[in-house]
Parts: sequence; C-alpha cells; structure tokens
Amino acid sequence: MRFRIKHVTQYNYAARVTRCYNLANVIPRDTARQHCLSNRITLSPLPATTHKRSDYFGNKAFHFEIQKPHTELVITAVSEVQMSNKDHELNLDLGISYKEALEYLRTTNRPDVMEAREFVLSSPMIEPSDALTEYARPSFAGNRSLKSCVADLTSRIFKEFKYDPQFSTIATPLADVLLHKKGVCQDFAHLEVGCLRAMGIPAKYVSGYIETLPKPGQPKLVGADATHAWIAFFCPEEGWVEFDPTNDSLAGSQHIVTAFGRDYFDVTPLRGVIFGGGVSPALRVSVDVSRVVDA
Repeated sequence: MRFRIKHVTQYNYAARVTRCYNLANVIPRDTARQHCLSNRITLSPLPATTHKRSDYFGNKAFHFEIQKPHTELVITAVSEVQMSNKDHELNLDLGISYKEALEYLRTTNRPDVMEAREFVLSSPMIEPSDALTEYARPSFAGNRSLKSCVADLTSRIFKEFKYDPQFSTIATPLADVLLHKKGVCQDFAHLEVGCLRAMGIPAKYVSGYIETLPKPGQPKLVGADATHAWIAFFCPEEGWVEFDPTNDSLAGSQHIVTAFGRDYFDVTPLRGVIFGGGVSPALRVSVDVSRVVDA
C-alpha cells in the first residue's frame, strides 16, 4: 500500500520578518512497517540554505534559513510512503506479564533494552505525578500480560476522555487534561505516555498522519485532514508497539509515522527563531493523505 501525503504550513505575519531559522519534522521516517520512497519540500520565500540530517532519535530533520524580508512563509512537503500491507496482530492475553516486564527492564543489559530505559524518564512536556500513577494503576495488574495492560489503558482513555479541539492548545498542561478529561490526539498521547512511564514502562510520543477513509461498516477515524499523534511502548518480546488512544486501536497501515520523540517538543512539525513578525501570526495547516493507485 502506497500513500501520498501533502502537508502545507502557512504563516502570515502582522509585521515584516527580516530573517528566520527553522527546523521542520515533515519527512516520514523509515520504520519496520513503512518506507519513505520520496520527499520534496518547497519553501516560499526561497531559502538561503537548507540541510537534512538524522536527529538524536533517528528522525529526518530538515533545517532551513530565510534571509530576505517576508510577511508570509509557506512550507509544502510532499511525500510518498510505502506501507506494509499486513497490519501487526497481537494476542493481548499471551506474553510477558507486567511484573515480569518490569524485572526484565530493570536487570537486562541487552542494547535495545538499555536504549529503551531513556523513555521512562521525564521529558519537557511530561513530568511524573501521583495523579498519572493513580489514573494508570487500575490497568496494571502484576500477573496480567503487559500488552493487555496497555490495551486496557488505551481503551480507558478513549472512553473516558472527550475529543475537544476547543479545549486545549500546545501549551495546555497535562494536569489540566487529566482533570477535565478533554483534549485532542496530542493530549491523549501525552497522557498515555505519562501513565506508562509512571508505571515503569518505556514510552515514546509518535507524530505522523492518519488515513481516514472508513472501512466498511466502521465510522470515520478522528484526526482527518491534520497531523496525528499516538504512542509506542517497549515490550521485551515485541519491541516497540504502537497504540492510538484517540481511536482505541493498534497503529496499523493507516498510521504514517513522521517522527518519534519523548514528547511533542521533540517532534514539532515546525519550530524556529524569527526576527520581527509582530505578535500572534496567523497559522493555517492543510494535510491531505491519499492512496496511490498504480497504473
């Protein structure tokens, strides 16, 4: 299965920007279930310099600098991604228990396990708290399979929290999301990552896109025409397993990964430094995900 993704970000500034330096995470990365076939990024105004590199987390970071005065900035990223045609299947009731997983993570010196331990630590947008521990605890019984525990937590977030794009912003504290039980995909991903870390399980924030064509007899998935966010947790038997709390599902062939990080701060689609511009620029983001049909 092949997808074409067009991601357009447009800023309109109240005053002239004399120059800017930016980092964009808009290039889909390669994973076990996807391969980025091509990517093209165009900028208006034209940049003075551009540079692509792999960041600390293995994401494909794109740096650019614009040195001419401007009042509008448009970044257009067009990518083609080949996805695995077979979604990953898990038997949630079998496998290592939560208690066994904690012991394994604590005592094993396997390189991938040691790397995963970093994702138990707090991060800029996800701090440990008693509230996160208390919310997560009912899903985690010592003898229950780890996969079943995480699936239960995912379902609880889906059922108990309301999807409300008017409630939160990028800066809304996780404590407010937990208190009011509202938010969007970014908030639900932060919440599940925080809960998993509170229970000692390594967890990543995943940024990307979701195809929203409904399957026969099923409702349209939440997150259409926008970037999307979900989580990945480390299971000693399976490696990194992705769950989507916004849609109460495993991440499958409809979930296209752009970047992994500790939280949203690591994988922001666009961030940088501008000189000038006034305050509160107008932002418009457009995302189109479509299947490519071979001739």
